[in-house]
Amino acid sequence: MQPLFSRHNHTASTGSLPLPAPPPQGGRGRLPAASESGSQFVSRRSVLAGGAALIASPRDAGAYTPQKAPIYIADMHYHLFFGVGRKPAHTQPLGPNMNRGQATLVSWSLVGDMPWLTIAGRSFKQKGTPGKGEAPQWLRDEVQRAKAHIAEQRLALARTPDDIAAAAAGKPHVLLSVEGATFMDDGLKHLEAAYDLGVRHVQLVHFIANPIGDMQTETASHGGLTSYGREVVAECNRLGILIDLAHCTQTAVDQVLSHTKAPVIWSHSSVRGRWQVYPSFSAWSQRQLSHSAAQAIAAAGGVVGLWALGDDVGKTPESYGERALALADSLGENHVAFGTDMNALAQPAVANFSDLRRAVSHMQSRAPEARVRKVAFENYARVLTAAMRARTA
Repeated sequence: MQPLFSRHNHTASTGSLPLPAPPPQGGRGRLPAASESGSQFVSRRSVLAGGAALIASPRDAGAYTPQKAPIYIADMHYHLFFGVGRKPAHTQPLGPNMNRGQATLVSWSLVGDMPWLTIAGRSFKQKGTPGKGEAPQWLRDEVQRAKAHIAEQRLALARTPDDIAAAAAGKPHVLLSVEGATFMDDGLKHLEAAYDLGVRHVQLVHFIANPIGDMQTETASHGGLTSYGREVVAECNRLGILIDLAHCTQTAVDQVLSHTKAPVIWSHSSVRGRWQVYPSFSAWSQRQLSHSAAQAIAAAGGVVGLWALGDDVGKTPESYGERALALADSLGENHVAFGTDMNALAQPAVANFSDLRRAVSHMQSRAPEARVRKVAFENYARVLTAAMRARTA
């Protein structure tokens, strides 16, 4: 999450995050709208039957004519907020948004340190410290609010590799993630409790001081990853939780890579390199990942997500698609994915999943389909599945 907005548009404690209303967009192969089917997703039986039909040969299917499967969309870093912002969750329900863009795997990032943040210029700053038990309780409450919205939207919760496979076959799933593991400040036991709640993706650090490791936007104080941070990495591996390194310092990135037994991701921002960095936007340039760190994540089988910050990637969905393809050229097509930071950016290149569909369509006009499929969906699905299957608990 990276705020780039004026203070008068936000609440003092958490910030409200502007989002243009999603424009309707259809197109060949889109998921049916609720008004067309009575549901925003198909049953597991029909998903499996449809998948079998797609791989059946014409000889097996009689008059069946094979059809190309649509390119579904995954987003590694999506926000939807409750009670804050100009467009909180009840004003922009997730189901129709996903449906219009054919997004079938969305990581809903719950901000673990939100109550203890305030807006300072173009970034967040810590305004307080959670008391004992407060951060785990905040997370429990946020998870329940998110689950209620997911159920209301008749969407499925992604918990297992089978759920990821169903999303790949076209059934929309939402995966619960946490941005900033503040809920673990009181002890490692809270990670398993989060797993039991349905969390499958955890970003280690965010904007407030923590006992896990150093973050990009503050002076380093831990020398990277702490001994407790190493325990957190091991516990994530044991439980089958995907580790997200976004906001970590390069030293912390390197140390996590040396300890993890499963692939990791950097869910959102961009990579420093040949692309221009605007000096006047130092707040967000702090959040960029060095090319060497991105390469190290890729070399370990991980994935780097591209955010949709307009001042960085350009102002349109097409420019976002261009940058994603350029990043794939730089890191390899198996190591780049979408991590839009949707609803947490001012003037984003991608404001909704219809916009992200436009980016994919542009990518299809510029690159081989196999590459587009990897960036749009398969890379995130692959590392998420690998982390889940590494579970030994």
